[in-house]
Amino acid sequence: MASELHQVKAGDKVVLGFSGGLDTSYCVKYLTDEKGYEVHSVIVNTGGFSEEELKNIEAHAYNLGVKTHTTIDAVTSYYDSIIKYLIYGNVLKNNTYPLSVSAERLSQALNIAEHAKKMNATAVVHGSTGAGNDQVRFDMVFHIMIPGVTIITPIRDMQLSREDEIAYLKSKGVAMNFEKAAYSINKGLWGTSVGGKETLTSKGMLPESAWPTQVTASGSEEVSLHFEQGALTMINDKRFDHPTKAIQYLQTIAGAYGIGRDIHVGDTIIGIKGRVGFEAAAPMVILKAHHALEKHVLTKWQLNWKDQLAQFYGNWLHEGQIMDPVMRDIESFLENTQENVTGTVFVQLHPYRFTITGIESAFDLMSSKFGKYGEMNSGWSGEDVRGFSKIFGNQTSIYHSIKNSQS
Repeated sequence: MASELHQVKAGDKVVLGFSGGLDTSYCVKYLTDEKGYEVHSVIVNTGGFSEEELKNIEAHAYNLGVKTHTTIDAVTSYYDSIIKYLIYGNVLKNNTYPLSVSAERLSQALNIAEHAKKMNATAVVHGSTGAGNDQVRFDMVFHIMIPGVTIITPIRDMQLSREDEIAYLKSKGVAMNFEKAAYSINKGLWGTSVGGKETLTSKGMLPESAWPTQVTASGSEEVSLHFEQGALTMINDKRFDHPTKAIQYLQTIAGAYGIGRDIHVGDTIIGIKGRVGFEAAAPMVILKAHHALEKHVLTKWQLNWKDQLAQFYGNWLHEGQIMDPVMRDIESFLENTQENVTGTVFVQLHPYRFTITGIESAFDLMSSKFGKYGEMNSGWSGEDVRGFSKIFGNQTSIYHSIKNSQS
């Protein structure tokens, strides 16, 4: 760690991305007591904290010894800069995971970097370990946005164990709940990740008690989701002034059915594979409903190119490359495709699953005016199709004719 710290001296101002957990609590005490730095903590709320939780985290930061603590409400900007493009692209990593944590970390990194710039900090600190994706995401954003600011990562650089951190904080008289939770939970607007012993190996499912949202609904119910140019604006007859409110409202309805639970197996940025549980009721329903509407209102080649570009976009976002200008190019394309993505999607909710039952849209290309698939048409004759079929297969016909003549 010496190579990172030689530019920072006692009394210098450092900004710490603070969650209130064990790692970032350790960072405060270590950097204030052992290094003599002036620590300014900041928490970026991307939809995972209540007002009461944020107040408790602020009090905890000051008790640890920070000079100032700042809470940034990034829920709206998180949607506007990242989530809406994940919806426009129907992005599911490995056809499974809605990028709940990876997207959230980038929003947090961007806001922490801006705060460090505003504070004119000498260094920026994050509590990542050396084993996961977050260290790369934070480091990369910081290198790009605040290139003259030193990055300090005590947990990673000193290879600290949880036991080491607990022992140190106890020696400093810090009062925290040091009981190791059986499951690591990270909650945000676009889903909640759940890690535990069952996800550390290639086989195992999280038990019912491990899921943060318990199943309280039974039977089934229909909900209607209304989209306007790709944005969710209404649920049933309730209109929302911003899609974030609609997401949160849908979560309360669909989450009660245990919808959106799964285990994601993915490739980390640093080259190893990992498993993580997640629950994302609202994201999964929204993505599937939005995709169903698009299949009705977009053309074949719009859908085809959206699939290809959105897959790249999701993978590059997952790997922390939010600042790459190609991401702005793809976002422009995705936004342009949403011009006619307006209509209502009907969804039937059941315990642990849901069904898309249909859509209604003024832009529906499946119109009876142009024929009914598999039955009849009103736009062409049988002779038209006979000629089209011959021309459409003409080159392939020539290929096989020549191939057979040479046999």
